[in-house]
Amino acid sequence: MAGAGMAIAVLTSGGDAQGMNAAVRAVTRMGIYVGAKVFLIYEGYEGLVEGGDNIKQANWLSVSNIIQLGGTVIGSARCKAFTTRAGRLRAARNLVEHGITNLCVIGGDGSLTGADIFRSEWGGLLEELVRDGQISEEVARENCRLNIVGLVGSIDNDFCGTDMTIGTDSALHRIMEVIDAITTTAQSHQRTFVLEVMGRHCGYLALVSGLASGADWLFIPESPPEDGWEDLMCERLGETRSRGSRLNIIIIAEGAIDRSGKPISSNYVKDLVVKRLGFDTRVTVLGHVQRGGTPSAFDRVLSSKMGMEAVMALLEATPDTPACVVSLSGNQSVRLPLMECVQVTKDVQKAMDEKRFEEAIQLRGRSFENNWNIYKLLAHQKPAQEKSPFSLAILNVGAPAAGMNAAVRSAVRIGICQGHTVYVVSDGFEGLSKGQIREVGWHDVAGWLGRGGSMLGTKRTLPKTCMEKIVENVRKFNIQGLLVIGGFEAYEGVLQLVEARGQYEELCIIMCVIPATISNNVPGTDFSLGSDTAVNAAMESCDRIKQSASGTKRRVFIVETMGGYCGYLSTVTGIAVGADAAYVYEDPFTIHDLKANVEHLTDKMKTDIQRGLVLRNEKCHEHYTTEFLYNLYSSEGKGIFDCRINVLGHLQQGGAPTPFDRNYGTKLGVKAVLWMSEKLQAAYRKGRVFANSGDSACVIGLRKKVVAFSPVTELKKVTDFEHRLPQEQWWLNLRLMLKMLANYQISLTEYISGKMEHVTRRTLSIEKGF
Repeated sequence: MAGAGMAIAVLTSGGDAQGMNAAVRAVTRMGIYVGAKVFLIYEGYEGLVEGGDNIKQANWLSVSNIIQLGGTVIGSARCKAFTTRAGRLRAARNLVEHGITNLCVIGGDGSLTGADIFRSEWGGLLEELVRDGQISEEVARENCRLNIVGLVGSIDNDFCGTDMTIGTDSALHRIMEVIDAITTTAQSHQRTFVLEVMGRHCGYLALVSGLASGADWLFIPESPPEDGWEDLMCERLGETRSRGSRLNIIIIAEGAIDRSGKPISSNYVKDLVVKRLGFDTRVTVLGHVQRGGTPSAFDRVLSSKMGMEAVMALLEATPDTPACVVSLSGNQSVRLPLMECVQVTKDVQKAMDEKRFEEAIQLRGRSFENNWNIYKLLAHQKPAQEKSPFSLAILNVGAPAAGMNAAVRSAVRIGICQGHTVYVVSDGFEGLSKGQIREVGWHDVAGWLGRGGSMLGTKRTLPKTCMEKIVENVRKFNIQGLLVIGGFEAYEGVLQLVEARGQYEELCIIMCVIPATISNNVPGTDFSLGSDTAVNAAMESCDRIKQSASGTKRRVFIVETMGGYCGYLSTVTGIAVGADAAYVYEDPFTIHDLKANVEHLTDKMKTDIQRGLVLRNEKCHEHYTTEFLYNLYSSEGKGIFDCRINVLGHLQQGGAPTPFDRNYGTKLGVKAVLWMSEKLQAAYRKGRVFANSGDSACVIGLRKKVVAFSPVTELKKVTDFEHRLPQEQWWLNLRLMLKMLANYQISLTEYISGKMEHVTRRTLSIEKGF
């Protein structure tokens, strides 16, 4: 075993964050998996200094059934003693007693900086312990090097260099739940609400929740409002009301300041609105609600991935490797030198203290800057510079997916900003053929952001069934740009339109597909709009099913998920709920595999965990149906466990979109229309648009770290049309993690380690997706 003879300790420190438990579970299980001893340190650094019962060896079952719990089960405490050398001396002695020379710290920048100081003093601390006769020279020699790896657990997302810290996505879930609830009561009474969110000196939570809720005004510490903002804000709020809106939402970060550095409080804003406008105004301070509750699917998968990577980083550490943090970049794990990240994080604070606000925003990273610019673009209508000659039509195609409305809203508004005529089409390509087309204005899409499903209505009809009529309406309404938001049918439909260009000159226009489907099976993107919401819906159901199984003992649930032939939904849900197996079409399985799974569960029932959860994608196998699996498990497990079936069905398509899908939909809508405007300009000659090159019809998507436009004609070469799948899918390497964390013995040679990258001002300016 690669980790034989190693001892790893894991602790959580600083403020708690949802997902810390998933990280503790992954570090513990991966450590045991590679053959190391793993110790849990209770109560953070305090437990490290106190020692004794606070340091306990863990086994596989120590971390069972904690992935769905918020907070941290091993406790966290702010510790004064560890900030002194005497405290660190006691901590060193406690680690040496257990032979621990690898430490995994899950916490914020303060906790991680503390760990780095501890590491740099390690040699000196051991010398002192030898001098005082507390340990022998031989023991000091055996434990001469301390390896540190950090995982950033903080809801504030204020650590530079990492895309998302553990807990941020869950905190956004809590904030959006509150905003959705407040919106309904505010509308009933025509009220204004001032919402104060957490984040210390970082405006990330306020910014993303403002973008995802379409707030009327936003205060973030990185970009204080211009002097005289009071007049402008009240004017804007009054304007929104006079256009028929029944509510105003103002979001304020707890660290909000004005240009001179003076704090802006939520009560000050409330009193201002009451005094100047006379609106009925209320303040809601969200407080510690944001830290609580169950972690979102994203946080569970992120923490599991980072926990495994942390163990690999400790395994591969040499005396020359700097202390590193494990982070996410796009959807890849990376390692970053801890102190480089801490330095840039301090630079942001310094820039803000010295009132260099533009620079502070840039240091927060490119995606923060993007969020801020898009928020400013969409919050209030600015008259277009000039009317453009172009008309765009927007439609939804395929099955409904959460986030479609967010994309329609931002596309409509950016189109209007650019001066285009914007039409929306009801009921997909069928509506386009029947002329269900209407022009929309800025305020027609107000309030769409948080709505699930498709407000325009959507159908699966493909263009080839009604091509003549579609062409007729494209000509009649003079449509030069077509934005299609939908799943595999949207992509296939645009491909059919492109292939019909030879016959119909009217189809030589600019077309763009925004992939939106819970199945995540559209080529040209790593993530489709709506898949995050679907994974969260499936996960919440599985959490409840697990709870029921825990109560009855010795029970295995077989849960069927949607997704067509694509196994993304069941794989990611499987990781998020700690499933024992997830059967998917892309990872072929035989009767031998099924037999091994049944034996695995039989062994599991002999331990203290007497429950099982098996996920099956709806089309994973022609003959091994859900019914078949149920019969197989029931007869093989007779007398050991009993079985139940759950088909999740359409609940995976419904529900309000998650913060990720609202944000992602908003950004894709903006980027797609900006790209279309550019292409329209380029293809405009003698008063008309003529575009027949491959790159005039693309799918927009997130690939690794960047937003990319891929021509549909190129994507056709890498698509399996029979099974409606891209031929290569990035998420298949997540299946290794699913199997390892469920205790299947697999060789480590398949594991792909993250690379060490550096954090500088230049790397922060790179567009990192969302």
